[in-house]
Amino acid sequence: MPETRFADIRRFESIDSTNRYLLDEARAGASEGVVAVADHQTAGRGRLGRSWEAPAGANLLVSVLLRPAIDPGERHLATTAVALAAVDAIRATGVVGVSIKWPNDLVDTEGRKLAGVLAESDVASAAAADGQPPPVVVGIGINVNWPADESELPPELTGLAVSVSQLAGAPVDREALLLSFLAALELRAVDLDTPAGRARLAGDLLADCTTVGTRVRVDLADGSFEGTATGISPEGHLVVATGGATRTVVAGDVVHVRAGS
Repeated sequence: MPETRFADIRRFESIDSTNRYLLDEARAGASEGVVAVADHQTAGRGRLGRSWEAPAGANLLVSVLLRPAIDPGERHLATTAVALAAVDAIRATGVVGVSIKWPNDLVDTEGRKLAGVLAESDVASAAAADGQPPPVVVGIGINVNWPADESELPPELTGLAVSVSQLAGAPVDREALLLSFLAALELRAVDLDTPAGRARLAGDLLADCTTVGTRVRVDLADGSFEGTATGISPEGHLVVATGGATRTVVAGDVVHVRAGS
């Protein structure tokens, strides 16, 4: 992508983790914009240590190295930027009905998972010797051509996952989707650099967040609570109404609670 900051694309047939690779590169002083793409990850992971396995070459497994000059409390917006860019790229294929389940999943209208985003940083090695801003590595795994249909899914995932090709009704070119994603991310990454841009990211997240308006259970390190998600704060956090008050969720595992469950 020579027209964007994401010109340095490094490709791997197999790697343990594209996020791990870019974190190591960041510690060595790599500049913003390095991209790692893999056909297969042997130790790919999601939030809370979850894993996801798919046939090699079927899906888009990509991580990007960002160095936004923002406060530590706003670094989660790098995840927002990547999630929104992925929504933009998937919609460009003609697929509609894609939204974001706060904080880091892309889902279809039936709530089936289409992609997951994981951001990681290394505060201890906050900046390279040349004074670059601290790194944030954001990885995303998009179900592109697997599963082709629900018969390919293990029983525990039936009804819970979906692919772009299923929604599009035809196979999807992974390379074209990657380039579309990086082009969209260039526009979103620019917004990380200014207060107005970060507010715009939070506003776009609100517009595309399927969690808002639903009954949720929020699992935190020290317990859980239920309520109704009522909005997204200007900082990109989830606002939940519960017990006559509101709580702002900065980080947590959010489960959509279906009626009668």
